Amino acid sequence: MLNTQLVGAEGQVLGHRTVDEMGRHELPVSPQNYEVWLSYFTHSSPDLRAAVDKLISSGKTVTALDMEELYERFFSTTHLSTQVMETGSRIAHEIADALDALKKAGATTERYGATLNVAADSLSNAAIDGDALKRLINVLAGATTEMSKQNSSLSTKLAQSSVEMEKLRTSLRQARAEALTDALTGVANRKLFDETLRLRKEEADSEKTELSLILADIDHFKSFNDTWGHQTGDQVIRFVASALAKFALPDHLVARYGGEEFAVIMPRTPLKEAGRIADQIRSAIEAKRLVRRSTNETIGAVTVSFGGALYASGETPSQIVARADECLYLSKRTGRNRVTLENALPPMSASNAA
Repeated sequence: MLNTQLVGAEGQVLGHRTVDEMGRHELPVSPQNYEVWLSYFTHSSPDLRAAVDKLISSGKTVTALDMEELYERFFSTTHLSTQVMETGSRIAHEIADALDALKKAGATTERYGATLNVAADSLSNAAIDGDALKRLINVLAGATTEMSKQNSSLSTKLAQSSVEMEKLRTSLRQARAEALTDALTGVANRKLFDETLRLRKEEADSEKTELSLILADIDHFKSFNDTWGHQTGDQVIRFVASALAKFALPDHLVARYGGEEFAVIMPRTPLKEAGRIADQIRSAIEAKRLVRRSTNETIGAVTVSFGGALYASGETPSQIVARADECLYLSKRTGRNRVTLENALPPMSASNAA
């Protein structure tokens, strides 16, 4: 249904207002940012509006990273659904063509069978003469030729349909992967994190296994971003994501939780072991000296703070996230560049960052 707010003079005013708002926050006027703010002003998504209002009311500067997170959370699924519907339509068309080919082949087979029956009846007549036999042979030859052509056409069509269906299956897999992957880092996005945490919680409940959650946040990222620029900031985010993915176990899920914050879901992992892995990651990140790609300048050390919590049977996913977030906040408050677990053990750290 057409949104009347987008039509005529009212639509023009709304468009200008949307662009002005991006300018007010000094945000890039990109299609994604335009879609977020347009949805905000048209009230088309109450959850999005609430998220933007919360962001604005916090008093913090609305950044390009914030906008990227909002777009991932509220619009990536929409685009996946569109791709699924388009691909589904193409699959239906291929199936219809294949069924039509089979139907035509069936009709040809039926006619061929009837011709063979007539020939059999004629051949059983002992009085058949040479001319009649010749005519019968010609009829059988013609019917056989038609049957052969139809079979060849059917085989070609089914082979083509098989190839096209495989392409469409691949397209759907890629569409789903793109919708569940963070475009900047290549790790899982917030949507896949939420889906996986729910499934791992159910698994932990049914199998009575341990489930740990680690949250990580790049220290002083805003000031770092302001000093070196967004492109270098993106380089740092990708570096941290790769470090997390490198040390995580095969069944762990590394996700970009939002902005410069990451999460690692660790099924069947005790909290102590989760803390050990987190500290291993922390140490590896701290030891690396990054170089700005565009100028070859040395950026220096990047540090990351961690917080970890162990799933308690029966709690909601948001509850374990909240407890891990509290531990992450404690790491930030007590010096950064450390791992704080909810079991009240002293923070694990080799050094503190300013």
